[in-house]
Amino acid sequence: FNAQSIDGTVRKNAEESLKQFQEQNLPGFLLSLSGELANEEKPIETRKLAGLILKNALDAKEQHRKFELVQRWLSLDATAKSQIKACLLQTLSSPVFDAHSTTSQVIAKVAGIELPQKQWPELIGSLLSNVHQIPAYAKQATLETLGYLCEEVSPDVIDQDQVNKILTAVVQGMSASEGNIDVRLAATRALYNALGFAQANFSNDMERDYIMRVVCEATLSAEVRIRQAAFECLVSISSTYYEKLTPYIQDIFNITSKAVREDEEPVALQAIEFWSSICDEEIDILEEYGGEFTGDSDVPCFYFIKKALPALVPMLLETLLKQEEDQDQDEGAWNIAMAGGTCLGLVAQTVGDDIVPLVVPFVEENITKPDWRQREAATYAFGSILDGPSPEKLIPLVNVALTFMLSALTKDPNSHVKDTTAWALGRIFEFLLGSAVDLPIITQANCQQIVTVLLQSMKDTPNVAEKACGALYFLAQGYEGEGESSPLTPFFQEIVQSLLTVTHREDVGDSRLRTAAYETLNEVVRCSTVETAPLVLQLVAVIMMELHNTLESQKLSSEGREKQSELQGLLCGCLQVIIQKLGSSETTKYAFMQYADQIMGLFLRVFAFRSATVHEEAMLAIGALAYSTGADFAKYMPEFYRYLEMGLQNFEEYQVCAVTVGVVGDISRALEEKIVPYCDGIMTQLLKNLSSNQLHRSVKPPIFSCFGDIALAVGEYFEKYLMWAMSALQSAADLSTHIAGDDELVEYTNSLRNGILEAYSGIFQGFKNSPKTQLLIPYAPHILQFLDGIYMEKDMDDMVMKTAIGVLGDLADTLGNHASSMIQQSVSSKDFLNECLSSEDLLVKESAQWAKLAISRAISV
Repeated sequence: FNAQSIDGTVRKNAEESLKQFQEQNLPGFLLSLSGELANEEKPIETRKLAGLILKNALDAKEQHRKFELVQRWLSLDATAKSQIKACLLQTLSSPVFDAHSTTSQVIAKVAGIELPQKQWPELIGSLLSNVHQIPAYAKQATLETLGYLCEEVSPDVIDQDQVNKILTAVVQGMSASEGNIDVRLAATRALYNALGFAQANFSNDMERDYIMRVVCEATLSAEVRIRQAAFECLVSISSTYYEKLTPYIQDIFNITSKAVREDEEPVALQAIEFWSSICDEEIDILEEYGGEFTGDSDVPCFYFIKKALPALVPMLLETLLKQEEDQDQDEGAWNIAMAGGTCLGLVAQTVGDDIVPLVVPFVEENITKPDWRQREAATYAFGSILDGPSPEKLIPLVNVALTFMLSALTKDPNSHVKDTTAWALGRIFEFLLGSAVDLPIITQANCQQIVTVLLQSMKDTPNVAEKACGALYFLAQGYEGEGESSPLTPFFQEIVQSLLTVTHREDVGDSRLRTAAYETLNEVVRCSTVETAPLVLQLVAVIMMELHNTLESQKLSSEGREKQSELQGLLCGCLQVIIQKLGSSETTKYAFMQYADQIMGLFLRVFAFRSATVHEEAMLAIGALAYSTGADFAKYMPEFYRYLEMGLQNFEEYQVCAVTVGVVGDISRALEEKIVPYCDGIMTQLLKNLSSNQLHRSVKPPIFSCFGDIALAVGEYFEKYLMWAMSALQSAADLSTHIAGDDELVEYTNSLRNGILEAYSGIFQGFKNSPKTQLLIPYAPHILQFLDGIYMEKDMDDMVMKTAIGVLGDLADTLGNHASSMIQQSVSSKDFLNECLSSEDLLVKESAQWAKLAISRAISV
């Protein structure tokens, strides 16, 4: 009870004693919580809190913590567990909503731990017998539990017979004959979670028809929450069971269009989402099979969107007129007009040119209307369809529209219209600049006007100014790599000056404007040409001064410090781009180097400003500086090293840790053997990171690549770490060939393998030509076995393929005749080499040609 006290001290003491109780006697602790939750005499607040603490004792967001909690529960005494479970099932039929609702979540968490272990087999049976209970609240709580349960466990854990019973119970609870609204709502939400289990049921025509009928009926319920939940089910069905939708699509069109036109916003949004989801499915199918269907496509495209176009587009265009008065001010705003415009953009990507004749009349009719809503909708419609149709189809329209839009951006009286116009201009520059079409959009004649209008709009309200920055960003990007001159060159100084002015606006703090201005400035610098290099050099001192000023302001509130730190991040990011730009070309590098000491001094002060954590952006900028300064970077190491170590130890903010690992690689490449004095500390920390189960897994691949960078830098000196590094690499390599799973896991496995291979490659190249190469011979069989394993699994991407074939070459190159018999005995190296030699990917092919040469040299020795 005290754990909810308003008095901080009372609350803190209560939380402390709960924590002690939990650590000293876990079974007793969990039992008393379940007892509290079940006790109808107790006040609802404490029952709810007990349920919450119980739920948190079973699950956590962080993987390693979750694993600990699961193990703890599984090792509990069986009697205690069954008492807790009995208490929970009893509480499910509590008349108090908060009590049974919290209990549903707890039961699902226990089920998520036990069902995969083949424990608690009677659970689903007892829940299903509960569904026929008379008090409606017991029925509601049980359906809610079944829904959460489907969210917690994977479909292969529950056998089909039980799945059928769950679906039957859920679908019956949804049907119109169910008189109680709460029961019907709980059932509809449960179906949403159970759809992934219904593969077999959706393959059966009768069962599928029944489920679809009940879902469609629920979209007509008198209760708005049930209608919304039913449309959420339809959205999920559209992606999970796309190939089964043909018989229902006409009815769904009628239901959704009625909802979009007449229903309340939460329902209408889901109805639009259905069509966006169908677009996503069809875009994926068409991309994967290049639009030409042959027998090998898993799912054929049914062209639902193409067939629905004549009715779908007018419905979406109507939604664009339902804007809200202040939608541009609010970062997370989402409403019918925005959803409709997003869907229209997806439709354009799905059908390409076919959408243009359906949208252009709407644009022409509304763009000059006196009501701002019509002008804004017309502009939004036009901007939405610029990604998808061919440049040939769009550019003539854009050339007509451009002058009109530039005038609207300065003269339209309405801020919404200006906001959308600036956004639409950005889309024109993003998708149609430099496209391979003979009609250029930007000419010497109109470039001056475009730049002038955008710079003027940067003085407008924050939301319009932010979109104008965005348009300028894409404009600059459109001329990247144009070599000597770009149409923007004459305006470079003016553009930079305007962007810097934006960053100092009084009202810049309340929106994303400052970030947008710096991002655009970075892009303008990144894409600038040789001609403007002297101006970029002048910018260095300006940005350094700004960064210096952020370090001078004392006595800030915590919010002030946070804003200050954010600004420092933007300025460090800007310096990083400038360093990369000036440091990469011989003509500017020398002039830039005179600033290096001062810049590094500022970065070190930024770290000191943070005191506890390392600043990610400053770390990235230091990586760029190391790359530019090369071996000279050694003079900064004595002072910088402790921040490097802090970054490597930062498990909490794992992105910072990953960035720091990358910077160690940059520094190794820059310093080469001068990094030796710091290697012990760095390698110790990296090996520690690998063995920790608290570090996010995404940091592990870059750590392995980093081993390669260090080995390459220090050569045979790496001998003192070889045993530890190779042992870590071997266990990771073994692990990476046994991971089967979803796309996300496949992607992770590829990055893990790539990191391991980069490490091997660096180690071989580092030891090459040294008398110590024979130290590597014992490791070669395992490495070849790893390459065989990857090749056999056939799921590597081009990057892994290139690195893997490179490692085969490195092994042959470094070990020479010691490697020849091993390579000849290896199961797949010959097939692998031939496959890479005939690869479409040029980099893979080059890597393979090099490997072939190295292998033939090794074998002929």
